[in-house]
Amino acid sequence: MPVLRSKRVVLPEGISPASIHVEGERIERVSRWDDAPSTVTDYGDLVILPGLVDSHVHVNEPGRTDWEGFETATKAAAAGGITTIVDMPLNSIPPTTTVKHLLVKRQALEGKCHVDVALWGGVVPGNTSELRPMLEEGARGFKCFLVDSGVEEFPSVSEKELREAAETLSGTGAPLLVHAEMPGPIIAAGAATAGADPTDYRSYLHSRPAQAEDEAIELLRRVAKETGADIHVVHLSSSSALPIVADSKLTAETTPHYLHFVAEQIPAGRYEFKCAPPIREHANRERLWQGLRDGIITSIVSDHSPCTPELKRGHFHSAWGGISSLQFVLPIIWTEARNRGFTLQDVVRWTSEATARLARLKKKGAIEAGRDADFAVFAPDERFVVDGSIIEHRHKVTPYRGEELFGVVKETWLRGERVFDGVRPSNRWFSTYRGVFCGATPKR
Repeated sequence: MPVLRSKRVVLPEGISPASIHVEGERIERVSRWDDAPSTVTDYGDLVILPGLVDSHVHVNEPGRTDWEGFETATKAAAAGGITTIVDMPLNSIPPTTTVKHLLVKRQALEGKCHVDVALWGGVVPGNTSELRPMLEEGARGFKCFLVDSGVEEFPSVSEKELREAAETLSGTGAPLLVHAEMPGPIIAAGAATAGADPTDYRSYLHSRPAQAEDEAIELLRRVAKETGADIHVVHLSSSSALPIVADSKLTAETTPHYLHFVAEQIPAGRYEFKCAPPIREHANRERLWQGLRDGIITSIVSDHSPCTPELKRGHFHSAWGGISSLQFVLPIIWTEARNRGFTLQDVVRWTSEATARLARLKKKGAIEAGRDADFAVFAPDERFVVDGSIIEHRHKVTPYRGEELFGVVKETWLRGERVFDGVRPSNRWFSTYRGVFCGATPKR
C-alpha cells in the first residue's frame, strides 16, 4: 500500500501534517503524519493538494485536432497538477449534441488521455429530446450559448429554447451551463465603435460591454427561478453582474485571465489576449476577487480555448477568441491569491472541490477516504517564468508567455499512479471509458 506524507496536506478540514494511505486507485485512509511505514514517500514541506478538476476545457478533438487534441491537452493538464478535465461540446466536429456524437467523442479520446476526462453535452436548437439520453450515456451536464458561439455547427439558443432545456433538465441534478452574453448590447456597441482602430484592445473591449453579460444573467436568474433548473454561469467577467448572481440560485465561475490581466495593460496587436467575454479593467478584476471572497463566484476554471497560430492574427475583431492556459491554472491563481491573503485551501475550494461538485464527480475534488488517489505535489514559494520550452499544449500561443509565477508542480498522481514527475508527463497512460467518465489505465 503506497503511503504519501507531507507536513502540509490540504484536507477538507484544513492544512495539516498527514499521511495518505492509498489502496489501488483510491485513498484508503488519511492519518497522522507519523502513522506511516518505512516505505513512505515523504515530501517534507512540499504541499500535497487534491488533483485539480478543470471543468471548462475545449479539447477540439475530433475535427479540429490541429487546434488541440486529447493527447496534448491531457499532457498539459498533468503537468499542471490537473487530474480531471471536463471537455466542452463545441469546437470539435461533430459537436457533442446528440448521443451519436457523444459516442464519437468517446471513441476519439481512446488511447490518448494522460488524465481523467469527463464530457459535457451541448444544447442547440432542436436537440432537447437528446438531453436525457445523453445523461444516460455519461454526459455530466450541458452547455449552451445565448450569443454567436464562433463556430457555425454550434448555434446559439433563443430564450424559448433555453427554457425548454432548463425544464427538461430540472430535477436531474445535471447543470445547464450558459455562455451569458446577450446579442443586443453587442450589436449596439459594435455599431458605436465602428471605425475604431481594430488593433487597439480598447476597440474590442468596448464592443462587448458588461451590459451584455448583465442582461443575460438577469434572464438566467428568471429562468432558474421559474423552472427549478440548476443553471451555471460560465466564465463570468462582468463584476456588475455579481449582485444578480448573489440574489439568485445561479452558480458562477470565473477564469485565471480575468483574475490576472487587466485591460489597461494589454498592448496593441497582442491578439493572444482576445477572449469572449473580454478581459476588463483593473477595478473590475478586483471586484471579481471580492466576489470570490464573498462566495458569490464558486469556482475558477481555465476556459482553455486554443487555436492555431494563424487564427490569432489579423486584428482584435477577426482573431479567434480564446486563451490557452490549462497547464498554468494553479500557479496563476496562486500568484494572485497569495497577494490578497487567500490560502491554498481557498484555491483548492475553487479549483477542485467546487468544480468536481459541478460536474457531479463524487470521487474527485478532495483528499479523504474513498476518493480517487489524485494529488498534486506543489512548491508554493518557488517561482518560474512561462517559457515555450515547458508548454505542453499543442501550440505555444498564450498571453502568459514571459509571466513570472509563484508555485511549481513537482509531481501529479492520478488514481494512485504518478503521471507527472516534474519534468514531463508519463507516456504510459491510455484512456478507457468507465461509465460516467473516462479514466486513464496503465498500458498492458
